[in-house]
Amino acid sequence: MTITLKQYWKNRNFEYAAELTPQISASAAEIVRRANKLLVTYHAATGTTEPDNVNSGWRPPSVNAATKGASKNSPHLTAQAVDLSDDSEAIDRWISTDEGRQALEDCDLYAEMATATPRWCHLQTRKTVSGRRIFRP
Repeated sequence: MTITLKQYWKNRNFEYAAELTPQISASAAEIVRRANKLLVTYHAATGTTEPDNVNSGWRPPSVNAATKGASKNSPHLTAQAVDLSDDSEAIDRWISTDEGRQALEDCDLYAEMATATPRWCHLQTRKTVSGRRIFRP
């Protein structure tokens, strides 16, 4: 019911070890901690026991450049974002409720609008320019 650092790294911590800095490692641990806090709240609120999977975690520059639709300034580059599998859009729907928005605030997370993230939920620790918890890309 939670994600692991192993899932987050997707073996990139070994494959791209030369690009992995102490700051990126610390940021990865923090995004996983906050995402898990949100997932625990989500599971308690909805009663779901869906497995939690990471679609995308840290992306080194070469991986980010090869990722369709990825921003050149993506928070994935600095391990400040995670994309969670959300095939049924259940997490995104819950995040759009008052309870979900409060959970985002409590976990100090920001989420990309569901319409921009079909079948996954994008969460990040980096504050958005607008300051909104649910933001447009």
